Amino acid sequence: MADPVAEKSGFLCMYMSNHPDTLVSYVRHWGKVTEHVVSAKMTAIDTKGINLTYQTKSKESKEVRIVFDPPLSGYEEVKPRLLSMKADAEEELGMVPAPQITAFRFNYKMWYTAVAVGFLIYTTYAPTQGSPNYSPLYAPANALRAVLPTWMIPFSWTLVFVCHGLESLYTLHLCRKHRTGFVVGAQYWIATLLLGSPVFIDMRHQVQDARIDSIMKGK
Repeated sequence: MADPVAEKSGFLCMYMSNHPDTLVSYVRHWGKVTEHVVSAKMTAIDTKGINLTYQTKSKESKEVRIVFDPPLSGYEEVKPRLLSMKADAEEELGMVPAPQITAFRFNYKMWYTAVAVGFLIYTTYAPTQGSPNYSPLYAPANALRAVLPTWMIPFSWTLVFVCHGLESLYTLHLCRKHRTGFVVGAQYWIATLLLGSPVFIDMRHQVQDARIDSIMKGK
């Protein structure tokens, strides 16, 4: 099967020749080139990556291959992926400031973890038969505790505390980087402690949306 992006490689390379600063940022950040790069040119692009040639300050001409992760699924993904890569590269290289996050956003995927944690709480703390607070609603939890190994529930809680604790530290890093302020930052941090990775993943998507929006507006 023909590569839909490679088929239009010539046009895309010609178009990107009008954005030399972007190509240099690709070489520096995504190509992990530490030398002083004075110019860069895209020579080919396909669904799996970009080929670039660049010239260093010492007049040497070199090549680098930047691999798309994940690969492009079609031609329609070229523009948003290149814009996203541009935003990441320029931000990391200090060419543009990181976008600011000013509000907490709840994503439906957070419900998945909320349901899982809620079920763990239900299973752990459901009253046993004979307890004054027992209800038939707690029968499934008692039945589950009866068949699970004794170590399973404590291990599950340890996994939740360790994973969510580490994830909350990463969320704090994102909050500081994107200047959320105390209130919004506290919301993201507490939400990550409770719900884990879906919180910071959605925060990263929010950052990415803000980056692309900024680029499209020409900021």
